[in-house]
Amino acid sequence: MTKIRYLQLDVFADHPGGGNPLGVVLGAAHWSDAAMQSFANWTDLVETTYLLPPRAPEASYRVRIFTPDKEIAFAGHPTIGSAHAALATGFSQLTDGSMVQECGAGLLPIHARGDGGAQVLLVRSPAASIVLEGLGIDARLDAILAGQALGILPPAFISGGRRWWLAELASEAALRAWQPDHAAIRALALATDSLGVCVFARSNDPAFQLVVRAFPGGVGIVEDPASGAANGLIAAYIAEREPAGALARGYRVSQGREMGHDASIEVSIEAGGAVWVGGRTHLVIDGEVFWGAE
Repeated sequence: MTKIRYLQLDVFADHPGGGNPLGVVLGAAHWSDAAMQSFANWTDLVETTYLLPPRAPEASYRVRIFTPDKEIAFAGHPTIGSAHAALATGFSQLTDGSMVQECGAGLLPIHARGDGGAQVLLVRSPAASIVLEGLGIDARLDAILAGQALGILPPAFISGGRRWWLAELASEAALRAWQPDHAAIRALALATDSLGVCVFARSNDPAFQLVVRAFPGGVGIVEDPASGAANGLIAAYIAEREPAGALARGYRVSQGREMGHDASIEVSIEAGGAVWVGGRTHLVIDGEVFWGAE
């Protein structure tokens, strides 16, 4: 039984308690895969990460990301939260305002804007591609969305770091009131090796331009309060289909209010289509964990 440092953070939040919780373990390089998985299962957080020394010479640090059930290659809020933890603990430092995360999805640049409590960290999302697009692409998705008025962009199946079914709804009010069939979402996700269904709607609220809800039934989660990877795919889809639109260079996202959260996610889209997703993170717990490393 070893004692090592453990942090718990709130990611994508303007204030503590509004975002997506994340557990970060430092100094667990000697833990087995089984020990990492069992601890992630015990925390019962959407994800728990392990900060490790990098293997690639150009990387600032390496991170392994675990849901309660399995290890995954990439997710947005664990990336931003782990980057914050690396900086807060001195595990890694910025060079000219940037650093590089090594993870299952490869080497991902992290950019910092501002400092102190107002600092925003953004990750360049993995490149995305449209696998399927249009009405009627999957009867199971049609059934899930039945009765919902759709928005400007048609439903799509997008891949890039993660795989999500995306659908734009016609109004923010309809999106916030939607009560989907979670069993059907899980069945679709498992059948298509995807995370699940993510819906979005445009907003006239001056504080944000897009509202998002994500239902990652494929990993056993009913609803996610803040989804970096899913938002990266939405942004890539919008940039591809509306290159001259009002959202083509970036916007702010509201997510999680339906769950009692109030996440705020920033999206920046470069002229060439590269998508950066990020936000603020707050350190909530800084302590020690005792766990078997066998």
